[in-house]
Amino acid sequence: MPQTPENPEPTRAEPTFTARAALRHPAELARRALGIDGRSPRPSVAAALHGDEPETAGLNAQETAQLRGIRRFGATGAVLMAVGALGAGAQPVLQNPVQGLRVIGLPARIPSVALTLTMTGTVMIVLAWLLLGRFAIGSLQSGAVRRLNRSQLDRTLLLWIIPLSVAPPMFSKDVYSYLAQSEIAARGLDPYAIGPAGALGVDHVLTRTVPTIWRDTPAPYGPLFLWMGRGISWLTGENIVAGIFLHRLLALAGVAMIVWALPRLARRCGVAEVSALWLGAANPLLLFHLVAGIHNEALMLGLMLAGIELALRAVERSEPIRGQSLLLLLSGAALIALSSTIKIPSLLALGFVGMALARRWGGTPKAVLMAAALLGGVALVVTLVISTSSGLGIGWVHTLGTANAVRSWMSIPTLLGLGTGLAGVLLGLGDHTTAVLSLTRPIAAVAAAFITLRMLVATLVGRIHAVGALGLSLGAVVLLFPVVQPWYLLWAVLPLAAWATAPAFRVPAIVFSSIVSVILMPNGGEYQPFVIVQAAIATIFTAGTLIVITRNRLPWRVGSEQQPTVPDPQDPPRDDADAESRGTGRVTPGQGLR
Repeated sequence: MPQTPENPEPTRAEPTFTARAALRHPAELARRALGIDGRSPRPSVAAALHGDEPETAGLNAQETAQLRGIRRFGATGAVLMAVGALGAGAQPVLQNPVQGLRVIGLPARIPSVALTLTMTGTVMIVLAWLLLGRFAIGSLQSGAVRRLNRSQLDRTLLLWIIPLSVAPPMFSKDVYSYLAQSEIAARGLDPYAIGPAGALGVDHVLTRTVPTIWRDTPAPYGPLFLWMGRGISWLTGENIVAGIFLHRLLALAGVAMIVWALPRLARRCGVAEVSALWLGAANPLLLFHLVAGIHNEALMLGLMLAGIELALRAVERSEPIRGQSLLLLLSGAALIALSSTIKIPSLLALGFVGMALARRWGGTPKAVLMAAALLGGVALVVTLVISTSSGLGIGWVHTLGTANAVRSWMSIPTLLGLGTGLAGVLLGLGDHTTAVLSLTRPIAAVAAAFITLRMLVATLVGRIHAVGALGLSLGAVVLLFPVVQPWYLLWAVLPLAAWATAPAFRVPAIVFSSIVSVILMPNGGEYQPFVIVQAAIATIFTAGTLIVITRNRLPWRVGSEQQPTVPDPQDPPRDDADAESRGTGRVTPGQGLR
């Protein structure tokens, strides 16, 4: 019955009728749950988070001078971190190359000073990154009036990475687990069945560098990573420093692939290249945990993003997928499959490439099955070839839950479980943390699966670009995962940096990246509270002093936004501006859905 002013009752009854009708038709209810019924009055996720970024001019002479200052400020912080890491980093228990040296070993003999240097450098890089954001994304409300160009950002990123590349490991001791598990594989043993203590012995030099919690656990990594690690062990033997150096080269190779793929994906989504690189590749989380921390996420994410770019080149072309386009598609799928043989979550990217391909083929159920068969076949072949050629088999699929032994406060279901258990203890009801976790973690897994399914369907029907849908799905997986480490956030931040431009994403991403980057201890463990307090006070004083000293050289003032300038057409071109100020920073939107 149509609604009339004289009879408002049907208006209240309409929702009940609709709900009952939906219950009588499960297919309709499923379509509503997946968001494909087209009846929602609310804006879509794509409309809320994404918008094409306009073209902008390059920086003027004054801004270029400020950019140089920001570059030097961050590079100084990276050098301080590298020097402080000689005493405050995640140094090996044995074979410490600086131990006993008169000058280089000095930071290790003054732990409070070493920690202060590292923390000060950390804060300086984060501050420099935030200042650099003024020239990459500008104001969060109005965007950038002028934007630095790609060459300027690349040189800045390189200058910040080099000191961290030669520094001792920081923020994590996972690289020592990599070395021990690789040595297990090099000896012909199964790293998926036995841990370092059982395979190498508790007194072995590599076992003693592994954190105690991981000495008896099997490897949770894929066969490709351990295969490469086995080659490193063959080259370096029990030399820890050489092994660390080669594993860092692998991490840097992954970062190079990220820097290659991210701006291309951003251009495909209509986002400024430097905006995506600033939030993604120049993110302190990446610098501190993938470069300095030597995590294998660098290689996983690099292969995944490169594979997505190659595959979408084929999918979003106008010509039929054959010949060169088919080769690009298969190569991209193979790279994504390779990334999953390092860590399995990246395999999710293949599903979104498949949905984009199925949409290209008509978006029918048959098209979905064809895309799934093609890409699934590639993934199966690549996985079997790597597992067989490495001699490691498929035992790695049984150790994927190894990290669940850690209770991470960054994981939403784990935090709920820990909070509920603590409340029970305070109320005198007993500690029921384990029982609550057995409920919250499965519920969170179902929620993450539903969000992923909804994003897959949204990609198929064209409501969201595959890159954005992947980022949102990985974000749900990370936050709802039983264990969340700080660098896991990059799983979602990197693809979203190439797609999401709204403050609703960028503000939380910037704030969270900044906070998490400065609260972790550089030794990958703990310090005495009084040492942390001393270092924190000295860091705050030093950072404040540096801000005062550079107040007229760097754009510290919150209100100092870029002002548009309109050059006079009659004026001759400037000759005194630095060559760096001549970049355009332009965005060329690519094909495909936004």
